[in-house]
Amino acid sequence: MSMIRRMEITADALYKAKMIRGFCHLATGQEAVPVGLEAAIEKGDSIITAYRCHGYVYIRGVGVSEILSELMGRETGCAKGKGGSMHMYGPEFYGGNGIVGAQVPLGAGIAFAHKYSGKPNVAFALYGDGAANQGQVFEAYNMAALWKLPCIFVCENNMYGMGTSAKRAAASTNYFTRGDFIPGIKVNGMDVLAVREAVRWAKAHALKEGPVVMEMLTYRYGGHSMSDPGTTYRTRDEIQAMRSNNDCLTNLKERMVKSGFFSEDEVKEIDKRVRVVIDEAAEKAKAAPFPADKESTSQIYVDGTSGTKQVRGRSPFEMYASS
Repeated sequence: MSMIRRMEITADALYKAKMIRGFCHLATGQEAVPVGLEAAIEKGDSIITAYRCHGYVYIRGVGVSEILSELMGRETGCAKGKGGSMHMYGPEFYGGNGIVGAQVPLGAGIAFAHKYSGKPNVAFALYGDGAANQGQVFEAYNMAALWKLPCIFVCENNMYGMGTSAKRAAASTNYFTRGDFIPGIKVNGMDVLAVREAVRWAKAHALKEGPVVMEMLTYRYGGHSMSDPGTTYRTRDEIQAMRSNNDCLTNLKERMVKSGFFSEDEVKEIDKRVRVVIDEAAEKAKAAPFPADKESTSQIYVDGTSGTKQVRGRSPFEMYASS
């Protein structure tokens, strides 16, 4: 969680220094959800989420330098500098998706692939409280329930969409109940241990019985994106109260110190080591080159040949070659 927090703070600074361009959605404050989730699953389980994805790429095994490189559009990025903040990928991590809610049916498809292949794995389809009102989310619920897919639908409810309180956008904010015929559970998404135990239960249930809906109640300290100050639709006092009283990092540190797992000095040493790692990764990412111009047309189409037979429509230059 410390690594993700510091990485997001660094991304914020790089954006303000104009080294990151385009869209950038930070998840400062929400670190307990990806970390708790990863602690309860296996590498063969799959995750797909929306554009607030940096922490998920990291917990799936992608290095900080690769993530920051991608944010800055460098060729050493995890998507070779082509995806940026919104489109990152890693081992059994299918993005980072820019279309609101569209990753949810894709997640159901990944779960279908696991079941079809006979794999003992599940797929987590994550989305925000804003995307929870999308029709395709309910369509995905329906198909997952019909086929008893090992799909876990996770609503990261950070209480605000793009400039709008969840209460102004949804007639019911009990997102864990929206699966109707699918069992749901509400989880304290600011407590990494609660997230871990809830995910363990959800995975066991999904493998045996089919889909589950989870609502992770969390909070983002920043705006929806870098262009949103995040203070026009909520007060600064509210944000500060969450930071002071319900921060996932602070609460865990206090619990572990009180329980004797480590001392205050050891906590400070962890923070120092994290800062060094992130700073070094940022400098490495800054030094990386931008992709070559020829990369603008690579990795768009699958290779159009199958043995000696040409597969139509797979080459971006096919129309020019034929004429």
